[in-house]
Amino acid sequence: MTPAFTRLWGRCAALLPGRRDLVEMRRDPRRDLLAGLTVAIVALPLALGFGVSSGLGAEAGLATAVIAGAFAAVFGGSNLQVSGPTGAMTVVLVPIVAEHGPSGVLMVGLMAGVMLVVLALLRAGKYMQYVPAPVVEGFTLGIACVIGLQQIPNALGVPKPEGDRVLVVTWHALQDFATNPNWTAIAFALAVATVMLAGAHWRPTIPFSILAVIAATVVAQVAGLDAATPIGDLPSGLPAPSLAFLDPGALGSLLAPAVAVAALAALESLLSASVADGMTVGQKHDPDRELFGQGLANIAAPLFGGVPATGAIARTAVNVRTGASSRLASLVHAAILAVIVFAAAPLVSRIPLAALAGVLLATAIRMVEVGSLRAMARATRSDALILVLTAVATLALDLVYAVIIGLAVAGLLALRAVAKQARLEEIPLDRGDHSAEEHALLAEHIVAYRIDGPLFFAAAHRFLLELAEVADVRVVILRMSRVSTIDATGALVLKDAVTKLDRRGIVVMTSGVRPGQRQVLDSVGALELLCREGREHATTPEAIHSARIYLECAGVMPPPLPVQASRSISEETEETVA
Repeated sequence: MTPAFTRLWGRCAALLPGRRDLVEMRRDPRRDLLAGLTVAIVALPLALGFGVSSGLGAEAGLATAVIAGAFAAVFGGSNLQVSGPTGAMTVVLVPIVAEHGPSGVLMVGLMAGVMLVVLALLRAGKYMQYVPAPVVEGFTLGIACVIGLQQIPNALGVPKPEGDRVLVVTWHALQDFATNPNWTAIAFALAVATVMLAGAHWRPTIPFSILAVIAATVVAQVAGLDAATPIGDLPSGLPAPSLAFLDPGALGSLLAPAVAVAALAALESLLSASVADGMTVGQKHDPDRELFGQGLANIAAPLFGGVPATGAIARTAVNVRTGASSRLASLVHAAILAVIVFAAAPLVSRIPLAALAGVLLATAIRMVEVGSLRAMARATRSDALILVLTAVATLALDLVYAVIIGLAVAGLLALRAVAKQARLEEIPLDRGDHSAEEHALLAEHIVAYRIDGPLFFAAAHRFLLELAEVADVRVVILRMSRVSTIDATGALVLKDAVTKLDRRGIVVMTSGVRPGQRQVLDSVGALELLCREGREHATTPEAIHSARIYLECAGVMPPPLPVQASRSISEETEETVA
């Protein structure tokens, strides 16, 4: 076997389940069984609701919860993660359904799954931790708003208007309701949402969502309320796996949506796994294995008609709070949902759509962490701006563009903050052992500057061009020991400034050029100018002494008095090698 194949095989083996997973599943199976049952009860209405919201129907949501939930539980990198259809993914899928239809969504899910597996093999999981917190909070707030708005048609009991822009669809739904109001649907949605929110505040451990949905279904059936439109017929079981949806000709047009889905699945899953780690002691997820598990889950789900899945923060939190200790709980959750699909499909089909809308409305409200938003808004104006921009972009555009905009703005603001740390400061020459007259001559003909901070593209132009316009002196000394980093742009601008000073007959001497910065300076030709013979020095006092000798040779300074060589610049750390 070639070394490359050996490395690839080693990476694949590291991502597969091991004996440790089995040992952990045997540790406390009773607690895991109870946690899995609780999560399944919570997940059922969410799976149905998100399936309906995605446009593929409730059966797609159930298939996703069962298949993707099982695969992610076995192969994922978190012991406590619960996966399935989520509101964030629904937001991305709605425009894909509108443009490419259900088969397009299945293909996008399959393609995204392959991308996630590739990311896992490339060990890209660690890079997700660099997404700034304001971006995460912003798109979470935006997602909550979009999920809530998506439920307006079902909550109002009107047919869902055509379109993929949630604000436009909501406006048309309100117009339809004004023409033909359906107060029964509103009552169901508000009642379910109220019970969920009040119950969560009163008894957080009780699954009020399923209780509210059951109550709404019983009332609708007993009272014969035709205005409470039910989900409709569901198949009694999962469909046979099939690749009939594959269309090689559509790969090009679906590539961008697939990248968006893969990015969202990776981000949300790793975020959810991190939340689970923070809620427990001794649990630590493997980000690359989590990507691998989510990739396999998204490859498998479309074969059974399921939509793309991610780790679900709400269901994962319920799993942790109810005492889950291993991935057995997630497996039990998927198994119980499978039993419901096979045994209770006729009963589930009678659930009013308005009741599911109420579940998702309450879910959207509970997604908004007011305390976190307030803290982020108070942190800095930059953080508040990033949060607001990301949330608005999520609502007005889509989640992928929102994250890109948030990351771009965060990056620009971070560069701006770093660039502000760069300073060019003139340092007065100390009198030292020189006479007043000699010191005055030195100060008249020599000027010393200290460059502090990063000398890179975002900061260099701000002050180095000013350096080229320095007042009429004979020697400029650049102290570079405090330059933290330098890039090609900074080196080029520095070269340009030195060249302009040379043309004016001003000699530039340097001190403290770091070894790690010489390559960058040399690559653009700046090192040759800065470090010519006799002009580069280890310390600033040496540069001052060399400048004085130059002035003597030029006839500007008288011969030195019999005293120590002139010293310069506040004696902070000048005696050490800069």
